[in-house]
Amino acid sequence: MSRYEIRIAGFGGQGVVTMAVVVGETAALNDNKYVVQTQSYGPEARGGASKSEIVISDEEIDYPKVMAPDVFVALSRAAYLEYIHGLKEDGVLIIDEDMVGVEGKLPKGVKVYKIPATKIADKEVGNKQATNMVMLGAFTVITRALSIGGLRARIEEKWPKFLKTNMLALELGIRAGEEALAKNDD
Repeated sequence: MSRYEIRIAGFGGQGVVTMAVVVGETAALNDNKYVVQTQSYGPEARGGASKSEIVISDEEIDYPKVMAPDVFVALSRAAYLEYIHGLKEDGVLIIDEDMVGVEGKLPKGVKVYKIPATKIADKEVGNKQATNMVMLGAFTVITRALSIGGLRARIEEKWPKFLKTNMLALELGIRAGEEALAKNDD
């Protein structure tokens, strides 16, 4: 994998930064990649638009900022509208279909994957705060940017106290990602 750029955005409190940190740690500690992770959020933090970006590479990273994301994960409409710019042609857009509708013209060849992450977290996991873990599972299956085994190991190490909930959310996200891939292949 040469340089691979990821942007994750939502509103404060959705776990955007947590997702990015887990992606970065998994890539670096479990998949032996070079990684840089950055984040930004408005002064209102919780409830305001926030984004976090990750650069993953097989080689040392000479520039730490995302220039044109290969993939954009959008967890809220406001974040989608604010941060959709720059997505590469032939890039990947993963949205929480309960929170985001695709608006405006997308770059040529962008593949859109709709994941009912909030609904899955609420109805099947029983905790809306697990939405980010659902999206993390879907992201991993759709992009193949991380190993699923590495991601599971990272989550197990990071949150042993919440392991059952996080693993359920992750597995449901993996399944939702597989279903979204199958729909796009039709």
